[in-house]
Amino acid sequence: MARLAVTLVPPLCYRALSRDSPLQVISFPALQLHRSGTTMRASQEEFKNAVNQIKLLKKDPGNEVKLKLYALYKQATEGPCNMPKPGAFDFINKAKWDSWNALGSLPKETARQNYVDLVSSLSSSSASSSQVKPETDRKQQEYENLVVTSEDGITKIMFNQPTRKNAINTQMYQEIILALKAASKDDSIITVLTGSGDYYSSGNDLTAFTDIPPGGVEEKAQNSAIMLRDFVDSFIDFPKLLIAVVNGPAVGIAVTTLGLFDAVYASDRATFHTPFTQLGLSPEGCASYTFPKIMGPIKAKEMLLFGKKLTAREACAQGLVTEVFPDNTFQKEVWARLKAYSKLAPNSLRISKMIIRNVEKEKLHAVNAEECSTLQERVLSDECINAAINFLSKKAKL
Repeated sequence: MARLAVTLVPPLCYRALSRDSPLQVISFPALQLHRSGTTMRASQEEFKNAVNQIKLLKKDPGNEVKLKLYALYKQATEGPCNMPKPGAFDFINKAKWDSWNALGSLPKETARQNYVDLVSSLSSSSASSSQVKPETDRKQQEYENLVVTSEDGITKIMFNQPTRKNAINTQMYQEIILALKAASKDDSIITVLTGSGDYYSSGNDLTAFTDIPPGGVEEKAQNSAIMLRDFVDSFIDFPKLLIAVVNGPAVGIAVTTLGLFDAVYASDRATFHTPFTQLGLSPEGCASYTFPKIMGPIKAKEMLLFGKKLTAREACAQGLVTEVFPDNTFQKEVWARLKAYSKLAPNSLRISKMIIRNVEKEKLHAVNAEECSTLQERVLSDECINAAINFLSKKAKL
């Protein structure tokens, strides 16, 4: 895993540019960093204690704050930035350099005080947020990106990063795999995937391109391919009824995996977009097989090759969506139907799905393996790297 600082800053500060949101801005209204050398100055002992205090934080403060901590630590211990600027493709080290260099000639003593103040603010925030939590919430603490509930024979797995349009990062991939595994063994009859907020999911979090492990982009591509294969396999092998409740726009992997669901219900404000060639990528989620089978090769190519965005009605007409509902009645109508389905004979449902899926399960696994292998190559291509750089350049700068 790529790190913000390997030995100079405590572990929580030097974790990789977060898989959660590498460009996420976190504000602490009560925080006031000292800029004048005449203000109160932290002692070396206070500075040392602040460095140790970082290890005790229970919540990741986010990448902007981690970069500030890194920069202040370097400024406090070494003075103004004295390193050559990293290359354009070295995303993480460039972000670190920019953050440190931005401090200019800030005195070491002031940087030390600012570091202590920032850690104090983080510690206070962490303490207040970790007060007594309701018993009903504790089961959900294992998921940071999902909300998983079970009621009336239905397990609902909800993508829960609405401020990021439910973009799927590495941690969310892993959590969905775990949630599906748990749902396959619980007492529910139906498992539902849906999104919180306005989006179902905006697909892969492209800012993950900044999370480069020590082995470089080749290791990143290999790890991503393995994770994607496991992710899609969990849909292929899921034994119960799997239903997508598409509450809003869906992009990329959130669209391609729909061909592996048993039913897809969509709000009339949902859209379906697979912009693979715009990003220098190739199809995933078994879409290279399921889409031509579902909608015919011509319409499938229009989506997968040319990136045509479908409305919910168009997706329904082409067979990708089971039924479309008006947005103002969507939740009420869909969940009423799902509750009715949850009363069906569970063993009959499971066995019937097994018979249907077994006809092509081997084929689906083979397609998934081939797609992931191809994507591993595409991620290393100039087309994909340039597309990622263009995307990242449009994001707000740290």
